[in-house]
Amino acid sequence: MSLIIRGRRVVTPEGMRAASVHVEGGRIGRVGAWDDIPPDTTVTDAGNAIVMPGLVDTHVHVNEPGRTEWEGFESATSAALAGGVTTILDMPLNSIPATTNTRALDVKRAAASGKTHVNVEYIGGVVPGNTSDLEPLRDAGVRAFKCFLSPSGVDEFPHVSESDLRHAFPVLARLGLPLMVHAEDPACLLSARGGSRSYADYLASRPAAAERSAIELLVRLMEWCPTRIHIVHLSSASSLDVIRSARDRGLPITVETCPHYLTFAAEEIPDGATEYKCAPPIRGAADREGLWRGLVDGDIDLIASDHSPCTPSMKETDGDFFTAWGGIASLQLSLAAVWTGARERGVGPEKISKWMSGAPARLAGLEQRKGAIAAGYDADIVIWDPDTSFVVSGASLQHRHPVTPYNARELWGEVRTTYVAGRRVSGDSRTLP
Repeated sequence: MSLIIRGRRVVTPEGMRAASVHVEGGRIGRVGAWDDIPPDTTVTDAGNAIVMPGLVDTHVHVNEPGRTEWEGFESATSAALAGGVTTILDMPLNSIPATTNTRALDVKRAAASGKTHVNVEYIGGVVPGNTSDLEPLRDAGVRAFKCFLSPSGVDEFPHVSESDLRHAFPVLARLGLPLMVHAEDPACLLSARGGSRSYADYLASRPAAAERSAIELLVRLMEWCPTRIHIVHLSSASSLDVIRSARDRGLPITVETCPHYLTFAAEEIPDGATEYKCAPPIRGAADREGLWRGLVDGDIDLIASDHSPCTPSMKETDGDFFTAWGGIASLQLSLAAVWTGARERGVGPEKISKWMSGAPARLAGLEQRKGAIAAGYDADIVIWDPDTSFVVSGASLQHRHPVTPYNARELWGEVRTTYVAGRRVSGDSRTLP
């Protein structure tokens, strides 16, 4: 089935321009001029809306099987679709069993069968004692590996020590897949004493120094055994000099940040508002602006959601930040949240596409098929209106539970239509005329 999508603002590898996107058999055959329309052809005209590669979100906790009451493939991929995300990478933890061997991967794939609305890829786990499972996981198709340097919050996914990493690094270097690392040094984290409703207390318990110390450890290990390392959810700009220095020495390190670190600031978070809790924590406005500068300057490679939902009861703990689950549900809102901040800072849609489509596709090894509107690529496309705002309502969200710090916030950039492999699909009822 053939399809032509055209618009005045199509984001291509050469920049944003008026163009027509010719789709055949689920892939992009060519990108032509705006008026390059064969006779008797049905055309979807996006007008002045942005036509962009579908987002690739490399950091999503689906939680199925085992904790499907937190989230699941049906609800998570519906939320992705509504937010213009056409490919997700599922994290190996919070599901039971955790994806630390091929048997667990088979169980997870079986759980996902028939429930997904977007492309789903998988990440394998690195935990103490599973080095022999890494190559079979690579051969079974995982796109990356993930580990924690501090406790993960679930017993099935223990964190690794420097000794564990010294066992794993030579294998990971040979396999060539990136190791995504939750980088907080547990020696720098402070334990809770009786809990607290104070966000300042929670923030102080996980200082930026913990992030920096963990990244410094990883750099030392990379110098010993060059291995692709990807720092997930960077919360503080104060570690960017360490990352720049490592890159200057040729070490293969990449880094992401998340929409919540680019949107919120610690000074604005009320005490008891546990919907804002995540780890590492949301830091001050100065760090928020530093992360934006890091993106614009190229020090930060990409943006991923770290969508990590749970049941409402796990968040609603009488406002105690130390007992509430640490995770933010934002998969459906990532594009709008980032665009809202970008437009305030004069950053255009081309950068959004780079950070949320192209660079994540490259991290996942999908850069030959995903993340660009170009001939030969999968026709995964999002059409969104950068000039329309909406107020977030929990009732309109597609993920399983409505708890999110974005509730009642005005965001810009409304997703109008999402295509997956050239098929028009949508997370809600709104489509193009």
